Amino acid sequence: MSAGGEEEGVRAAPDNFHAHGQSAAAERRLARAVLLDRLCRSQRWDVVVIGGGATGLGCAVDAAARGYSTLLVEACDFAKGTSSRATKLIHGGVRYLARGDLALVREALAERSRLLANAPHLVHPLRFVVPAYHWHDRARFGLGLGFYDLLAGIHGIERSRILDAAATVAALPGLNPVGLKGGIAYWDAQFDDARLAIALMRTVFDLGGLALNYLPVDDLIVEGGRVRGIIARDAESDEVFRIAARVVINATGVWADAVRRFERPAARALVRPSQGAHVVVDRSFLSGDTALLVPETPDGRVLFVIPWQGKVLIGTTDTARPDLPLEPDALPGEVDFILATAARYLVPAPTRADVHSIFVGLRPLVGEDERTATHRLSREHCIEVSPGGLVTITGGKWTTYRRMAEETIDQACAVGMLPRRPAATAALRLHGAPPGFSGDCYGSDRAVVDLLPGATRRMQDGLTLTEAEVRHAARFELARGVEDVLARRHRALFLDAARAAAAAPAVATVLAEELGHDAQWCADEVARFRALAIRYGAPAPAGECS
Repeated sequence: MSAGGEEEGVRAAPDNFHAHGQSAAAERRLARAVLLDRLCRSQRWDVVVIGGGATGLGCAVDAAARGYSTLLVEACDFAKGTSSRATKLIHGGVRYLARGDLALVREALAERSRLLANAPHLVHPLRFVVPAYHWHDRARFGLGLGFYDLLAGIHGIERSRILDAAATVAALPGLNPVGLKGGIAYWDAQFDDARLAIALMRTVFDLGGLALNYLPVDDLIVEGGRVRGIIARDAESDEVFRIAARVVINATGVWADAVRRFERPAARALVRPSQGAHVVVDRSFLSGDTALLVPETPDGRVLFVIPWQGKVLIGTTDTARPDLPLEPDALPGEVDFILATAARYLVPAPTRADVHSIFVGLRPLVGEDERTATHRLSREHCIEVSPGGLVTITGGKWTTYRRMAEETIDQACAVGMLPRRPAATAALRLHGAPPGFSGDCYGSDRAVVDLLPGATRRMQDGLTLTEAEVRHAARFELARGVEDVLARRHRALFLDAARAAAAAPAVATVLAEELGHDAQWCADEVARFRALAIRYGAPAPAGECS
């Protein structure tokens, strides 16, 4: 689409962001009105990234770290889609090893090591045990995981080792002991996906860039056959912005083809979406600190049973999905499949009545042959440069987000004729990273959080969320509504949908105070969130906003 002249009600946007004094990260708050004003004060950005998930945020951090003026826009909230719905693992991928994707496994293991160093408040080592119910399985799994150690090399955490039956049951309280021959222990890493996304967003600001949620892109600006920017709209006010850029990066995950077709309506699809469902149950079903890996499910996948934030997460499935809902539900049979598979290994086995939350994520897999099952498609990424210079990055996984971003910005430099600058993220510590390991997702920001009102007041019995953390989410983490807080700044919706729904009125009240909203906004937010919580497994609650 050719860019025309100035339209009524449309604001122009940016000159070099680094020309304006201090960044918003240095201001008292990341106030939306201030950020939108900064957007309008620039005439052109070096790099504009569309998409606020793992890949888009990674691209924005990489570009800003190289000194390019960088803007990221997200249609909803950061990590609203796939990037908050992962299995919470930073790993090389044991099943990718079995499939022969050695290069992907080696790269992912190196990136795992970098994330452990660069985000120690959000990523930590986790021991897994693979149970063996046949003697030959113990030898087979041991050999495979020994090769996993070999591929990790200097990036390894600890070496795998073979366990006897007694040591396997001791590591996995709740494991079915009948017929157990032993197991193999190995190490990978676990993380909080949505909180890592928020840390990346904060890092963009720390580096002088700008990131805005709830700013969907309605079209691309194309002049002389080249992509020259985007047309974005503020979802809260409907104000429209024409934003010029040297290069535009499409990092919208499963929605990448829709953005590509702004430029080329007939563009062939790059993405084959699939979905993965997860269920969350009480910690009593696997009470230790070790995760269980089921190595072979009936559909040829693996199943993880993982301790996570005081609960146990079980998943995942891999089911082709032709549509792209923003809030996907589990398809018929997915939850039953997860529970039935878990029942072969856990005693007692969780039932549907034990499930506190069900969440589903869409994967942006890359593949052209529709006859290939989605679980057999590679998790490698694809970078495409269109005839008009739009750079699209899709595929991949959270573990390799940084490497994907580095390769994407290298491409963007060529397309946007930007001065070549080396990547600077391999050793870049992300926002909030403390000097050493921390079990607190706020890391070095904890002192800032606890200076806010309500540091000792819990928003709901059974949740760790405090009033101060809600205020911090509004002031410094760009939270705009109840869902932003209870689904992503805190993980209540994913851990216990019913408790999250019960917390909604108190959270809405604090947000309304922070953001300047009235009682009607508060009531609407509570109703909207409670309707969402029902889809995650919460019973329909009653009550009004307090």
